[in-house]
Amino acid sequence: MIDLDLSDQIATLRQTFSDIRSVVGVDKLEAEIAELSAQAGAPDLWDDPEAAQKVTSALSHRQTELARIESLQRRLDDLEVLIQMANEGDDAESAEEAKAELVSLQKNLGELEVTTLLNGEYDNRPAVVTIRAGAGGVDAADFAEMLLRMYLRWAEKHKYPVTVMDISYAEEAGIKSATFEVDAPHAFGTLSVEAGTHRLVRMSPFGAAGKRQTSFAAVEVIPLMEETESIEIPESDIRVDVFRSSGPGGQSVNTTDSAVRITHLPTGTVVSMQNEKSQIQNRAAALRVLQSRLLILQKEAEAATKKELAGTITASWGDQMRSYVLAPYQMVKDLRTDYEVNNPTAVFDGDLDGFINAGIRWRKRDIEE
Repeated sequence: MIDLDLSDQIATLRQTFSDIRSVVGVDKLEAEIAELSAQAGAPDLWDDPEAAQKVTSALSHRQTELARIESLQRRLDDLEVLIQMANEGDDAESAEEAKAELVSLQKNLGELEVTTLLNGEYDNRPAVVTIRAGAGGVDAADFAEMLLRMYLRWAEKHKYPVTVMDISYAEEAGIKSATFEVDAPHAFGTLSVEAGTHRLVRMSPFGAAGKRQTSFAAVEVIPLMEETESIEIPESDIRVDVFRSSGPGGQSVNTTDSAVRITHLPTGTVVSMQNEKSQIQNRAAALRVLQSRLLILQKEAEAATKKELAGTITASWGDQMRSYVLAPYQMVKDLRTDYEVNNPTAVFDGDLDGFINAGIRWRKRDIEE
């Protein structure tokens, strides 16, 4: 006879869930959704497309957050019913299903609990991620492209909206750099732990047979600021270059000089944009990213911190934060948290949640210490 008793584990989950609801502030969340829904239903909403986009994006983020909490509440309730059915019906299949659901809920609640740690000043902002090939020649360019695909697949798995803003292709293979925006709840807080130097060790497909190659790529993550927070940049402080958008191997993507590169002369900061169809749109998008970067630099200077948000990343030996080893063995290890897996293929296919969650917990402990 089946006598499945998971009451202690469920009690622990319910306490964790109660703590999460308290931190998130469900009542406040519901009130914000009601207010944003009223704004989204206004007949003149799209008279100002930019303001409308902000309203609908904020509404979507909060609805997603509330739906996640409500789903976990239902699953907790259903789990207790499933256990009761298994015991009363002496149903081994239902008992195994209940055990599997318990493990899944423990994992999902653990992930949601991590998001409650994202309470930094910019953690709830969209993230702008830039990947740059570092030391390692062609292998580094190829590695940079592998990382780009990894993050795009991660976002796709979570159904997070992504906009690829700019890609600079390398001559032989891979990319020199790429910049993309992730617009999701707590996007910056989540992805900011990915900033740093990433290292790849493998048998190079571009070099001599049988020779291992080590290559590096840098990942920079900054929050995309609201326009009201953007700093003014004098026209005399920037140089704007326009060029034709291009794809791999120099193949033309369009026939007009619509891509834009803005250089901030006092700091040497460069932002390129070729995602939009018009030069005016690309210039506006590039300027917004530049303002975000400069605002971060300004706030860091005021706080006397050293690149705490975007970081100083050299993409070479000595400062790597994660290693991806494909030969002579298979492993991906984060050197800050010691979190590691033995399936690089899954990681490069976007299975990053374990690394991200471990990074967020590590950062919280590091701040408290």
